[in-house]
Amino acid sequence: MSERESASPEHDTDARLGDLFGNLPAPAPQVPTADNSTPTPGSRRAAREAAERAARQSASREEPASRAPAPVSAADASGSRAGDTDPAGSSAGTPVPREPGTDAPREHLDDATRQLPRVEAAAAAASPSRADSPAVSTAEPDPQPRAGGGLDDLFVHGEDEHDGPRAPKKKRRKGCLVALIVVLVIVGGLAAGGVWAWNTYGDRISEAMGWGDPKDWEPGQATGEVFVTIKSGDTGQPVSSALYDAGVTRTEDVFYDYLIDEGIAVTFYPGVYRLQEKMTAEAALAALQDDANKLENTVSMSEGATIASSLPAMAETLGLPIEDFQAAVADPSVYGVQAQSLEGWLFPAVYTFDPGVTATQVIQRMVDRTRESLEAAGVPAEDAQRVLTIASIIQREGRTDDFPKVSRVIENRLAIDMMLQMDSTAQYGYGSLHEGVVSSSAEALEDPNEWNTYVHTGLPITPIASPSDAAIDAAMHPADGPWLYFVTVNLSTGETQFSETLAEHEQGVEKWREWCKANPDAGC
Repeated sequence: MSERESASPEHDTDARLGDLFGNLPAPAPQVPTADNSTPTPGSRRAAREAAERAARQSASREEPASRAPAPVSAADASGSRAGDTDPAGSSAGTPVPREPGTDAPREHLDDATRQLPRVEAAAAAASPSRADSPAVSTAEPDPQPRAGGGLDDLFVHGEDEHDGPRAPKKKRRKGCLVALIVVLVIVGGLAAGGVWAWNTYGDRISEAMGWGDPKDWEPGQATGEVFVTIKSGDTGQPVSSALYDAGVTRTEDVFYDYLIDEGIAVTFYPGVYRLQEKMTAEAALAALQDDANKLENTVSMSEGATIASSLPAMAETLGLPIEDFQAAVADPSVYGVQAQSLEGWLFPAVYTFDPGVTATQVIQRMVDRTRESLEAAGVPAEDAQRVLTIASIIQREGRTDDFPKVSRVIENRLAIDMMLQMDSTAQYGYGSLHEGVVSSSAEALEDPNEWNTYVHTGLPITPIASPSDAAIDAAMHPADGPWLYFVTVNLSTGETQFSETLAEHEQGVEKWREWCKANPDAGC
């Protein structure tokens, strides 16, 4: 058995490879010849020569001149180092198996086939300091990447990039958490402030920014036919309200705002005018200034109007003395009405009369129209005065959609002998019904007249206004419900809150007060 075989345990893989190469035929002796040709780029020869040149240059720069550089062998250039041990455990003095026809040790054959020789490794091997260093294993990890590595190097390199614990990021995470909390606090504060501002000034913001529904109708939407009564002395604001009440304009103030914004000075002549619903403010003004739209011998009685507020316009429109109309309404029995006043018996509508009509004929026509409405609603003749009185309060207190509920509140209070406490009745008895405000003065609420339901229990002594067909029907058919209170919390929309208890009602009153604070010129 050869020395090489005795030095290799049978179980060692590299030893078995040595046996394999040891059984190959001995190489034929060859006479070495100098090969002066240029080595092929990328070959082992080219790599060795490059390593030798690099080693010589490194030695000449780093070693003292008195020390001779160690010779560099072909074996060193191919990756073997002085003092290395072979895989079988042989020392440097023990012959190492060589690949036939080459100077490279067999143990480095795989590396030579997998990768190109490294100039850095060869230079280090040629350095005297490296030659004097202690023997190290060929399995020592190489700190530098190997050029042209094989598949093993590819996967090992990919794993090494992610090996090792990373630096802790606790401080950075804490900083991010603090920043996030600060941002959330700021955003939350802005959101809360925005909600408060919108709840408080939403209407004004919408109006200033042009959001929400427009104040005026779009041109081309006008339809139908309505009649608007202009009274003597009416100016822009009352006319604007009359147009809105008749369904001509979209909002109550749009006509008046149009006159102000455009700087238009106009004189309104009393009379009844034929207009259309859903007209623009500009179109409505043009219609009022067109004499063709003014009806001759035509008078109107508005819903919720009173005798005192309507007679002057009738007299002026028909060209009759106001005294004639005052005399015509003085005695209700002339028209078969058993009451101390004709209040509530002049039905709200538009009437056209032949030339030469008298004041008495005008009043008779209106009373007859009221009887027609009462009969249509199924009101017994003996209950006419009571129904008209309730209907007149309904007309003045609620919007049309809420008429049946208002009627129920009145009936519920009457059933338990609870004072009605309706502002409209107190204002009527005090003479302030047409002042254009909802709330009553202290004087009106305390005045002991027979219409003041804050002083007297039960219904007022007569109706307080002219009720419409809808109000008469609601008086006959109240809605079902336990309500004892109601309050209009938004005068622009007519939104009304109905309550069963006083506590709920007081909450509604507070809503109304808040709305009035935000709308100081809205007639509160």
